[in-house]
Amino acid sequence: MSRPVVHQAAALLLGYPDQDWSGRLGTVSAVLESVPGAETGLLLRFCERVRETDPLALAARYVTTFDRSRRRCLYLTYYTDGDTRGRGGTLARLKALYREHGWQAPEEELPDFLPLMLEFAARVPKAGTPLLTGHRPALELLRFALAACHSPYEDVVEAVCRTLPGPRPPSREAALRLARTGPPAETVGLLPYPPRSPHTPHVEETSR
Repeated sequence: MSRPVVHQAAALLLGYPDQDWSGRLGTVSAVLESVPGAETGLLLRFCERVRETDPLALAARYVTTFDRSRRRCLYLTYYTDGDTRGRGGTLARLKALYREHGWQAPEEELPDFLPLMLEFAARVPKAGTPLLTGHRPALELLRFALAACHSPYEDVVEAVCRTLPGPRPPSREAALRLARTGPPAETVGLLPYPPRSPHTPHVEETSR
C-alpha cells in the first residue's frame, strides 16, 4: 500500500463530479491498477460501482449525500467543533499548518474540506498523516453514516481510514464519544483539536 497514492486518489474521488469527472475517474483507475493493497482495492471497487453512472446523476447523488445531511459532512472540524466560534480557531490553525509546509489551499474552500486535507497528506505525508489521524473520529463518523445509507463513497472513506496508524473506534458510538470529548491526554500533541466542552453542539444533535 502506498499511503500518499491512496490519499491523492481519495482526494480526487471525493471531489465534486464536474465536467472533468470521467477523465479523473479514468486516471485514478489506471494509476491504482498497479498499486497493490486492500486500500486500493476499495478505491477501485468504488470506481467500478460509479463508472456507468451518468455524471449528472452522480452529481445529484453527491449533493444529496454530502450537502444535505450533517451526518455526512465533508468538513471534518464540524464533527468536533460544530457551528461554534471555536471552529474558526481550528480552521486558522489548519491554514497555518498548510502555510508552514509551503502549501496554499484554495481561498474559495475551507481548509477542513476532506479532499483538501487528503491532497495535503499526499503531498506532505510527514505532517498530513498525523493531521488525518487526529481527525479519525470525524472520518469514522462519516464512514458509519455513509454505510448507513449504503453509499458507494463508504469505500473511499474506508480506504482512507485503513491507511492511518493506531486503533480505530470500534463503533459509531465510540467515535462519537471521542469526537465529543477529545483525544486521550497522551495523544493530544498529535491532534489538531482540543477536548470539547460538553455544551458544544455536535453532528449527532443537529443531524437530519
